[in-house]
Amino acid sequence: MNLKLFSIVFSVFLLLSCKSEQKKNDFEWNTEKSTTMNKHFSAEEEIEINLFLARKQEWKITKTGTGLRYFIYENGEGEPARVDDIVEVEYKITLLDGTECYTTAKDEVEEFKVDKAQVETGIQEAVKLMRQGDKAHLIIPSHLAYGIIGDMTKIPPLSTLLVDITLVKIYRKSQV
Repeated sequence: MNLKLFSIVFSVFLLLSCKSEQKKNDFEWNTEKSTTMNKHFSAEEEIEINLFLARKQEWKITKTGTGLRYFIYENGEGEPARVDDIVEVEYKITLLDGTECYTTAKDEVEEFKVDKAQVETGIQEAVKLMRQGDKAHLIIPSHLAYGIIGDMTKIPPLSTLLVDITLVKIYRKSQV
């Protein structure tokens, strides 16, 4: 949703909520309804991911307890990245339908501190499973990516992300 549309919707909401004579809302939100909705979204997303993976049977996918799926298709060397390490990565982020969202520029890297940066939770989890030089495919469910809001630009709400990532360099805390 673009900013202009969001502003219009928000303005209408404010106008309607400021009426002097309010109607009683028959709908009550509670934890049970929220849990049910989340289970529904998760089940739908799981089906979408499994259908995608059915077309990628050559990928030797590992699934973590959080729902992150990864396949390291080219092995690097050394120890995996750790919390507080600074990593340099190259990546391409797409939706499962192939729509490209973000990519690092050619011959450039993105640098961030592991578990201390505003980088998607799924990518943070994945780099801690990777060694310098590893190349991996990641399937990041929406709850580990941008959730119910999306990123307000290129990634829609409740989107599963496919990330092709290379861990180019790890700088250990003692090296920085």
